[in-house]
Amino acid sequence: MSRLDEPEGVGTVPRSRRIHPAWFVAATALVALIGAAGFRAAPGVLMLPLEEEFGWSLTEMSVAVTLNLLLFGLTAPFAAALMQRFGIRAVTATALLLIAAGAALTVFVTAPWMLLLTWGLLIGLGTGSMALVFAATVTDTWFAKRRGLVSGVLTAGSATGQLIFLPIIAVAAEDYGWRIASLIIASGALLVVPLVLALLRDRPSDLGVGRYGEPDAPIEKAPAVRTSRGEGAAALALRALRDASKVRAFWALVAGFAICGATTNGLVGTHFIPSAHDHGMPQTTAAGLLAVVGIFDIAGTVLSGWLTDRINPRVLLAVYYAGRGISLLFLPSLLSSTVEPSIVVFIVVYGLDWVATVPPTIALCREIFGDRGPLVFGWVFAAHQIGAGIASVLAGIVRDQTGQYTVAWFAAAGLCAVAAVISGAIARRPHSRTLR
Repeated sequence: MSRLDEPEGVGTVPRSRRIHPAWFVAATALVALIGAAGFRAAPGVLMLPLEEEFGWSLTEMSVAVTLNLLLFGLTAPFAAALMQRFGIRAVTATALLLIAAGAALTVFVTAPWMLLLTWGLLIGLGTGSMALVFAATVTDTWFAKRRGLVSGVLTAGSATGQLIFLPIIAVAAEDYGWRIASLIIASGALLVVPLVLALLRDRPSDLGVGRYGEPDAPIEKAPAVRTSRGEGAAALALRALRDASKVRAFWALVAGFAICGATTNGLVGTHFIPSAHDHGMPQTTAAGLLAVVGIFDIAGTVLSGWLTDRINPRVLLAVYYAGRGISLLFLPSLLSSTVEPSIVVFIVVYGLDWVATVPPTIALCREIFGDRGPLVFGWVFAAHQIGAGIASVLAGIVRDQTGQYTVAWFAAAGLCAVAAVISGAIARRPHSRTLR
């Protein structure tokens, strides 16, 4: 019997299949990330309508947002462990349902503490499970080649989702009320669930193929848990942290990504608009400039992913952090009451650099920690959110004590220099005992 007459069994790929199924999984993951990103754009739009209707202070509502941000980061490593134990599809579908439930139940709130349950707990857990660790897990599980490019595209999915939802939510809140806007967020997350259940697969062996870039060979279906100890998801995540903490490179990645979070979400994302307003720029104009950062963020992240497949990720991180530090050093002198070409250049550069650090960081976690890479990246990402929270508070203190943000911008520039040095010096080989 000729090879062309052989039956298609487990581990063989039909010759008629031109596109590897990994690309369909990646496309589904991208749509899921876009659907989950609705709430990332929501608080800034919904807080003022809630204040007008109920008289709640922004501080009261900000507590729920703070809880959301903390859970967004701290859920990530446990979500990675859950994906290894129960599969990517089940965890992703559950996360989308949590986001949809949190957004939909918001229409019934009558007191600020209820936002802690909807915006904070439900949506925090949901978005945390769909954080960047999701992109890392899909990339590591399905791709042996083009990993940098895929992680870059998936990382850009969150930014794309925010850009798609922000104008829709803003118009809906203004024309139809904040409740309709909340239901739009819920619908966006809920509509993706059937797609995830239909097209997302946990591992290549489910379809009898290898990862993209690996030679096709008979493959036995692997169990959902990649551990022989029968651990629960929490124990798996905590053991990954314990072992990773013995490696100096892990702390370098943690420090660099904490500084990344501090200088993006924590500082620029939170304080750019009030800082620009201090220089006489209207808040709407400053908000428009910040939205442009999101546009260039997409291009920068995809480009960074492409470069990660070709250039040492340590070099990329050092360049990204150094460039970010230089731009922050000049920012105080660029802010004014009008939009000058110099501030536009800053916005473009900062947008390209915003989360360009993610693909090379994911690549280093995979290089150093092997199969545990997504788990370890979950903890590194948690450091990102902790850094963002600390920087947000400290920058506010600087503004209250000095009347301006200049010291905060200069301090952030110095931290970026530290991150550049640390990242460039990350060791190339892990300690063997951490990979048992």
